[in-house]
Amino acid sequence: MKLARLGPEGQETPVVVTDHGTYDLSGVVYDLTGEFFASGGLDRVRDALAADELPLFPAEGVRVGAPVARPSAVVCIGMNYAAHAAESGATPPEQPVLFLKTPNTVGGPDDPVQIPRGSEKTDWEVELALVIGRRTAYLDSPAQSLDHVAGFTICDDLSERAFQLEVSGGQWSKGKACRGFSPTGPWLVTPDEVDHTGLRLRSWVNGEPRQDSTTADLIFGVEEIVYQLSQYMVLEPGDLVLTGTPEGVALSGRFPYLREGDVVEVEIEGLGRQRHVFTPWAPLEEGR
Repeated sequence: MKLARLGPEGQETPVVVTDHGTYDLSGVVYDLTGEFFASGGLDRVRDALAADELPLFPAEGVRVGAPVARPSAVVCIGMNYAAHAAESGATPPEQPVLFLKTPNTVGGPDDPVQIPRGSEKTDWEVELALVIGRRTAYLDSPAQSLDHVAGFTICDDLSERAFQLEVSGGQWSKGKACRGFSPTGPWLVTPDEVDHTGLRLRSWVNGEPRQDSTTADLIFGVEEIVYQLSQYMVLEPGDLVLTGTPEGVALSGRFPYLREGDVVEVEIEGLGRQRHVFTPWAPLEEGR
């Protein structure tokens, strides 16, 4: 299944996307939250879809939100493609490199993204992301991991490299948690519909190719990541886990960093495509 959330920010409607149309799930579930995944929500959607109980949703021209409502955590793995580690001047890690982004960085796949105030080194990173479907702690082996994954999606793990590497004292999250820095979606695709071990990942800036790799090049695969994380933290249903980015980012020195007006597109085979425009920094609106 492909699940999505469509509508204005904060008013998204959960939907299921099929070859025959987009169907409204609001009569089955309030939203695609951690509680939805933990309570067997995916099975309820499958049953309703099979019974032809769902009304069509008029999706044309409607904003696409992130396919999971505010996760309790955004957990990220760094340096997880050997070529990306090399272009960053690092050796491949022997253990997964862990950092965190704040949940309020998560936005829709096509939402505009502000260049952070004072930024000179905003960078793009296409990543396979997964959504946790069950509370996960102390797994016995990687073989148990997929039973705890609700589905896969795309995230652009945007980064401000000066904040991350030059003024952070080694605290990567300073360059990762800027406003809107986790565009996510368009869909959550359940594991039965995608082979996550060989997906092609690509990115473009202003139409020019940047990244082109596959998840076969991950140093630590999805199963190993979830297993390793479970030894150190409790992953909650609805949490978002980003698995790392391949080579081809601005940090390499091969490409310029992002500027106002630039357009980034990222795509993963079978999971859809994002397109976001970078806009000038502006103060937060009252109440937002």
